[in-house]
Amino acid sequence: MPQDLTVIVLAAGGGTRMKSKTMKVLHQVGGRSMIGHVLRAAQATEPRRIVAVVGHQREQVGAHIHSLVADAVLAVQEEQLGTGHAVRVAMESLVADEAPATGTVVVATGDTPLLTGESLTAFVAEHLASQAAVSILSGVVDDPFGLGRVLRNDEGDVLAIVEEKDATAEQREVHEINSGILAFDAAFLADALPRIGNDNAKGEYYLTDAIGIARGDGLTVSAHPIDDVKQTEGVNDRAQLARMGAEMNRRIVERWMRDGVTVMDPATTWIDADVVLAEDVTILPGTQLLGSTVVAEDAVIGPDTTLQHCEIGVGARVVRTHAELAVIGSEATVGPFSYLRPNSQVGARGKVGAFVETKNSVIGDGAKVPHLSYVGDADIGEGTNIGAGTIVANYDGVAKHRTVIGRHARTGSNNTFVAPVTVGDGAGTGGGTVVRDDVPPGALAVSAGPQRTIEGWAERRRPGTDQARAAAEAVAQSGPHEPGPDDQPS
Repeated sequence: MPQDLTVIVLAAGGGTRMKSKTMKVLHQVGGRSMIGHVLRAAQATEPRRIVAVVGHQREQVGAHIHSLVADAVLAVQEEQLGTGHAVRVAMESLVADEAPATGTVVVATGDTPLLTGESLTAFVAEHLASQAAVSILSGVVDDPFGLGRVLRNDEGDVLAIVEEKDATAEQREVHEINSGILAFDAAFLADALPRIGNDNAKGEYYLTDAIGIARGDGLTVSAHPIDDVKQTEGVNDRAQLARMGAEMNRRIVERWMRDGVTVMDPATTWIDADVVLAEDVTILPGTQLLGSTVVAEDAVIGPDTTLQHCEIGVGARVVRTHAELAVIGSEATVGPFSYLRPNSQVGARGKVGAFVETKNSVIGDGAKVPHLSYVGDADIGEGTNIGAGTIVANYDGVAKHRTVIGRHARTGSNNTFVAPVTVGDGAGTGGGTVVRDDVPPGALAVSAGPQRTIEGWAERRRPGTDQARAAAEAVAQSGPHEPGPDDQPS
């Protein structure tokens, strides 16, 4: 790629057809904003600078652009008077910054999320090879309705681009369309922009009128049809956004399958653009891998699982689970019906079982929280087993407190740990215990009293019920219970 390359990304339009308080280019496709995809493609060309033209909601859009490309130049288009006007604003902003564009200028639109860096780089190379003043990234489509047509003469030379509203009936029969992605010789562009008028159906300044200017000046204009024309498709409403999302997902899933990932049901699997998967990962139906999730080799994810910004270790198994900002270690098992909230960590060979919720907790290597529990703000040591129905009571109504349970501890079922509390290595707790004080290493904590048995209670307190009749029949068959030392007298 040339060292002297400027990419201008048009992102000033309001996107009124989206009917949204969110700017159109900020809507997400594949877990990344539409303009984020375009900026990623622009960066692949290694430009000297990227200029983004902003207008509507410029503060929101500009901040997002700078979060992705810190040194991007923001050019403000106060009034949206067409693409030619937008590019003029961009070029003027570079002059005002005492860094006017030279060499090659590429213009792209911020609502084409399927555009890839490879395609944009190839287009720039074709433009340079053609030595054209203007190059058009074009495409041949079955239904060109609403799109600008590329007009050629009998020798195939590009004559102009005509917009749908300005086209004749004959011109509307042309199936080669303008993608809106153009490459210019920078010196020609600077000269042509002031010469573009707005004598058209919309009263706008069309950047594509620069083609007629180039032809009039005797300069070369080239058009390069892209094989994958969907890469140039824009988004204008929510229906198009959904279709674009489905197409993006189809491409992502297919790419991962070709890279060695088993996807059992591509139709019900969603994978965001920034997800990273290793070879021999298996994804079962109904799975969503979102954000910056990373999954290591031999892990099995799903079915019916959503992971967002998670890290999954080698050979882990995650089934029917929702997790966000969580780390699951190698050979760990999670689920079914588990909920891992942010900052949950499950160590190697650890287990988070059915109907367990964790939050801001570390579950050590080989430690297990198998059943029906809530673990919040806790550290659970290596090899410890947490009994079913455990609650870590981390909130006192004002502040959150932390619970620490040591290595190889064994806690009983139906325990409540009232934080802050520490349970030492190798300690244990009895069933039904409420742990309010620290438990020393190796000690057993029990808070429940001895069992009391009240003979004949069902017949006296529930007379005439099925419960009382069943009790009477059982007593008649087996005889009365022999009272023990802890039995409560009637």
